Formats: sequence, structure tokens, C-alpha cells
Amino acid sequence: MNKFVIIAGLLSMSFLLVYCNPSKKAAKTVVKTGYANDISALVVSNCSPCHIPANGGKKKPYDSYANVKTDIDEIIRRIELNPGEKGFMPMRKTTKLSDSVIAVFKKWKEDGLGE
Repeated sequence: MNKFVIIAGLLSMSFLLVYCNPSKKAAKTVVKTGYANDISALVVSNCSPCHIPANGGKKKPYDSYANVKTDIDEIIRRIELNPGEKGFMPMRKTTKLSDSVIAVFKKWKEDGLGE
């Protein structure tokens, strides 16, 4: 009977340790997309000089979090268009942005448009 209690206790302890493993907690951590870390550099590299006033643009400026956040639906709509379609962006390019770049903009919107 004493061996049974010891074995049951060890099994219970092992189950607790397996489910309290810190690597499982780390796996549940979700990294959200943010403007400063993810979106800002994409806007600068793909939307200038037209939408970055410091570079001489005359279109609506996308040099701030507030402006990009306000227009995110329109930005996504236009970067998803194909070259030649009215409103296609980036305007002077003949190819679309990559699917992975477009996905970052969409993910940022899904994640709540964080700074």
C-alpha cells in the first residue's frame, strides 16, 4: 500500500511538472505587429517619395502613426490592386508589393493598429 501511494504521488507530480513547463507558456505568447517596429519602415521604403513629405511628396503624408492608422483600409485596398488597375499603389512601380509585405499591413490591422 505504501508503494502505491508513493507511485501515485510521483505520477501526480510528473503530470504537474509537464503542464507547468515554461516553454509551453512561452509558446502561447503572441507577438503583435506594431507601427514603430513593423509598419513605419515598410511605409518609408515603399511609399516615398510621394507620401513622405520630408522627401518632397505632395500626396497625403504617411510619415506618422496617426495618418497611416486613419487610412489603413484604403492603403490595404490599394496595395492589393494589380498594376494597371485604377488606384494601384505604389503608383510608379510595375509590380505589386510582395504578399508578405501586404500581410504585415493586414496583420497590423488585425492586431489592433498598435503603436
